[in-house]
Amino acid sequence: MELYYSFSVLIVLAALFSYVNLRFLKLPGTIGIMIIAMLVSVAIRLLGDSYFPDATKDMFQLFNSLDFNEILMGAMLNFLLFAGAMHVNILDLKNLRWTIATYATISVVLSAFIISAILYYIAPYFGIQIPYIYCLLFGTLISPTDPIVVLGILKQAKVPKVIETKITGESLFNDGVAVVMFAVVLQIATNPSFDADFASVSKLFLMEAGGGILLGLLLGFTASNSMKKIDDYKVSALITLSIVMGGFLIAKELHISSPLAMVIAGLIIGNYGKKVAMSKTTQDYLNKFWELIDEIMNAILFLFIGFELLLIEDLMDQILLGIVTIFIVLLSRTLSIVIPARTILRKNTFSKGSLIVLVWGGIRGGVSIALVLSMPNSEWKDLLLEITYIVVLFSIVIQGLTVGKVAHRVLKDESEEAKDEEMEDYLNSSKL
Repeated sequence: MELYYSFSVLIVLAALFSYVNLRFLKLPGTIGIMIIAMLVSVAIRLLGDSYFPDATKDMFQLFNSLDFNEILMGAMLNFLLFAGAMHVNILDLKNLRWTIATYATISVVLSAFIISAILYYIAPYFGIQIPYIYCLLFGTLISPTDPIVVLGILKQAKVPKVIETKITGESLFNDGVAVVMFAVVLQIATNPSFDADFASVSKLFLMEAGGGILLGLLLGFTASNSMKKIDDYKVSALITLSIVMGGFLIAKELHISSPLAMVIAGLIIGNYGKKVAMSKTTQDYLNKFWELIDEIMNAILFLFIGFELLLIEDLMDQILLGIVTIFIVLLSRTLSIVIPARTILRKNTFSKGSLIVLVWGGIRGGVSIALVLSMPNSEWKDLLLEITYIVVLFSIVIQGLTVGKVAHRVLKDESEEAKDEEMEDYLNSSKL
């Protein structure tokens, strides 16, 4: 009954905030819900004890009792990644496979080390000496772009298709690398007996990532071939639900990456499965079914992010360091995108405008908050939670609301410059 009560409150609040946003604020749905939840959180902290103490106490108890890390990383993330991957064209990913693979692996690692190094040397200027291992821990949890936030925002941002595919593909696959890095660094920080040599780290990564990919392939093709024999939209919906929920249980038991498994399974069912196993009617119902789940889960997730403000004792305590950290994260994102683009991926064409959009479209979200909340209690956990929350708020609200405008502006300017150069070349050739 306690779980039903909590879920009921979340659904009611999500519906109410969605209505208020659509009726008055008219912001992108998920961002609007988060902003309203934040405003309510601020009101509760400032006025709650004086005007509605009982309701305030209940709200604090509700969100303190909910394990955000378990809810997001253990349940919601699997549904959202599967739903998102189902609507991605696998041919688009295949054409950009080396770019996506580079940004989902090398860029994440590079970003983590850049952030940790700068934060380690900058923090003492704010009167804080953070041990390097905790700076690296922050770098690993803040470096991956959030697939849930990215997929939700890019739907409405109207970013050019090729750039959208790069950002979407990177965000879908970089969780595997980031979670393994986070797990290794957390072990080093909290377990002195842990031996983080190359062999053990490689083994952990192969187990997590390789096992998740293999499980996703197995689940995706098994489900597709099963649906091929029935072609019934009701049973197909149940099969896809069982893939997500049962697949998570299998991945957890085998200690492999359930997010990667869900991405691979979603890609296979959304491409191979729809092509060989479903009629147009089944495809239509299944698409609408998962779009609805996606919207509901996203609404609850951003509600969570907004109300996480209730769990932070004093967000203003590290506001200056948090603001500086925003610029550190943006700088590291720039370097982790530009360096591979100009070296490893030099055969590909990356215009200045596309690089700007890739940098600005690297949005952080609930995954970073969930990872920092999963840390055991220590003197550094609250500090890292505060600066993580500040970075995530900036990323979702500022970057999320402007990425479409930035893309339109810089790519439009490039298009006009290209036309001018083409005309100039034509006139010069005419003179000759």
